[in-house]
Amino acid sequence: MTVSLPRIAVLTGGLVVAALSLSACGAATSQSAATPDGTKAATATSATDFGGMDGLVAAAKKEGTLHAMALPRDWANYGALIDGFTKKYGIKIEVENPDGSSQDEINAVTSRKGQDRAPDVLDLGSSFALSGARQGLFASYKVASYDDIPTAQKDPQARWYNDYGGYVSIGCDAKRVKHCPTTFKDLLKPEYKGQVALNGNPTKSGSAFGGVYAAALANGGSLDEIQPGLDFFAKLKQNGNYTPVESTPATVEKGETPISIDWDYLNAGYADEFKGKGVDWKVSVPSDGQYAQYYSQAIAKDAPHPAAARLWQEYLYGVEGQNLWLKGYARPVLMPAMEQAGTVDKVAAAKLPEVSGTATFPTEAQQTKAKGIIAQGWGKAVSG
Repeated sequence: MTVSLPRIAVLTGGLVVAALSLSACGAATSQSAATPDGTKAATATSATDFGGMDGLVAAAKKEGTLHAMALPRDWANYGALIDGFTKKYGIKIEVENPDGSSQDEINAVTSRKGQDRAPDVLDLGSSFALSGARQGLFASYKVASYDDIPTAQKDPQARWYNDYGGYVSIGCDAKRVKHCPTTFKDLLKPEYKGQVALNGNPTKSGSAFGGVYAAALANGGSLDEIQPGLDFFAKLKQNGNYTPVESTPATVEKGETPISIDWDYLNAGYADEFKGKGVDWKVSVPSDGQYAQYYSQAIAKDAPHPAAARLWQEYLYGVEGQNLWLKGYARPVLMPAMEQAGTVDKVAAAKLPEVSGTATFPTEAQQTKAKGIIAQGWGKAVSG
C-alpha cells in the first residue's frame, strides 16, 4: 500500500511491497489477558465483555502496544489517527512496512501466528477482508457504532466492516502537463507519452485495481466485465503513454509520474502536500469512469494485543476517528449517520472532490471474477 504505494481493495456496497521479513520465533502473545467477566480479551465480542469502555481502556493500556502494518502516515490522514490514539490512550502504535499491501498483511497474519510480531489489526481492500473472513483469520467484534454502519458495508458476524472510501481520480501536475486530462479518453492522447502512472500493481494494489475497473467502465465494460480495463492499459502501454513507475509523492515531485490514477483522497491530499514545492497538482474524478471503493477494518483472530486491537477499532469508528479520515479527504463509512446526528466535520466535508452522478459497486462475486481476470492478464497487458 502506499500513498506512495499500493493498498489493495475492492469495495462493496457503499461508496466504497516489499517482501516481509519473517521471524522464525516470537515471544508469547498477550492473548491471556482476561476481561472482568473472565472472558479472554481475544474472544471479547464488544466492549460489554470488558464491563464497558472503561474496562476496555484499562485492559488495552495494560497491553501498552498495538501492532499494525501498511499504514502510511500520509494515507487518508493515518498520521493524525495514529498520533490521536496514542495521545488519548498512551498506547504506542508500531507500524511495520507502512508501504505494504493488503496481501502483505494477510501473509503476516498467517505466517506469524503465535508471535508477538503478528499484526493486531488490519486495514484491507474489501476483497481481502472477504477472503480473510472466509479463512477464519479475523475476530468477531462489534464496535459501539456497529449498528450505524450500513448493512451492505459490514460482515453480519462483525469480522470486518468498511472504514473509509473514495473515487478513482486523475491527478496531474499542471506545471509539467500543458493540458491536464480529466477523462480516461483523454489519457490516450499522444501528448501524454510516458506520463500516465498507477499507484501500484492491480494484482496487489487496491488503488490500481480500482483504476483498471474505472477504465473498464469508461470503455464499454461493466462490473461484470473488467477486460476492457485491461485492454485500455494495454493500449496505453502500446502507444507509450503508460509508465510502469509506481506513483508516489516522491515520483510526482521528481516529475517521473506527472499524471497519476489514484484515489481522490490521496490525490487531493497530494495537492495540499505539494503546495510550495513547485507542483501544481490538479484532481479530477473522470466522468467516463466513475468507480468508488472502501477499505475495510479487521482484528486478527490471534492478535497478540487483543484489547488494544479492539480499542483501536472503537477509536476509528468514533466521531473523532471518522472525522480525522474525513480531514484526509476520505469519505468515512459513518458519514451519513454523522450528518444526521450533526457530528460530521462540515468544513472537511466541503473540501471533498466534487463528484457528479452516482457511483456503482461490484458484488463479492464480481470482485472475485475481476481479481482472477487481472491476475491472469495484467502482466501480458503491460509487458514488452
